[in-house]
Amino acid sequence: MKEPSHRILPGLSAVPDPPLHAAEEREGAPSDGGQALTDQATAWVMLLLSGNATTDDVEALQRWRQQSPAHARAFAEAKLLWEALGPAAGDVARRMDHSGNLSAARGATRTVAGHIGRRALIGGALAASVAAVGYLGSRPPFRLWPSIEEMRASYRTGTGEQRQLALSDDVSLILNTQTSVGVRAASEGSREMELIAGEAVITTKSAGPFVVYAADGLATSTVARFVIRRDGTTVRVTCLDGTVDVGRDGRFATVPAGHCVFYGAHGLQQVAPVDLSVATAWQHGQLVFRHESLARVIEEVNRYRPGRIVLLNEKLAERDVVATFHLSRIDDAVEHLARAFGARVRSLPAGIVLLS
Repeated sequence: MKEPSHRILPGLSAVPDPPLHAAEEREGAPSDGGQALTDQATAWVMLLLSGNATTDDVEALQRWRQQSPAHARAFAEAKLLWEALGPAAGDVARRMDHSGNLSAARGATRTVAGHIGRRALIGGALAASVAAVGYLGSRPPFRLWPSIEEMRASYRTGTGEQRQLALSDDVSLILNTQTSVGVRAASEGSREMELIAGEAVITTKSAGPFVVYAADGLATSTVARFVIRRDGTTVRVTCLDGTVDVGRDGRFATVPAGHCVFYGAHGLQQVAPVDLSVATAWQHGQLVFRHESLARVIEEVNRYRPGRIVLLNEKLAERDVVATFHLSRIDDAVEHLARAFGARVRSLPAGIVLLS
């Protein structure tokens, strides 16, 4: 009797990377080309990440990779993609296994049927795990999809989208990319909304207060124009005209035009002057950086383009950047940064770009 196969630990180290060649032979590749190989390779990687792969699975994977250089390359690229996504990738794979989705992936890889598409594995399968596990719905890795809270917003913009709204005759909004707001029922004598995520310009022209809640603080204005941005639990309020009162945990600050204030884990910070031309550049179709770290620049650019730019070279992360990018050509930023810092660019499925 054949001994039962042994399980291997979670991770991708069980199968070594093949060398990556600029050109490769296509013998043994399926007739539908690289798409089917990508589908199959992604399923194999997810099986390994789940922690439930057996030695039989690894041997089957080795046979699959050895069918052609194209197979080996497809697996290496899928492995790079999921390594770039970090711990979130393993969490997704393990949770998919608990919900029964990974068993389908194992079946697809063993039969090499190729019926689990890249979109299903990287998008739809992730969405399926979100439905099964609330954690991934509230904390989507790398913002690859909106959180459940954002999906329930009154108004929401997608990646790269901007939108103008009039909430009333005297309150208007401009929503920046990846922004979600909820319009609350007004209490007596006031109007209210919540910034769930992202960034918005708010213009108020009334003697009555308008309140914007964001994270665990609020901004109140009557006649003013200001920008409020929320990144997780960190909020920045920048006043363009008039004044804005910002409060958190019983502390309050009045922010005049040309100034901003932050609040978050360290409480309400001091009001400070700000370069409004940089803070409002996105309203004019630009991203302007003045001595920002490369890591910070890539984080910001990621808000405006589908997929994800991942910086794999830690030595480059703190390099200083002075640059202006046009939102209508945001993908040019990748090549510009790569040339400026001598980084290698590698494009993978789903808009993932690796800089190393």
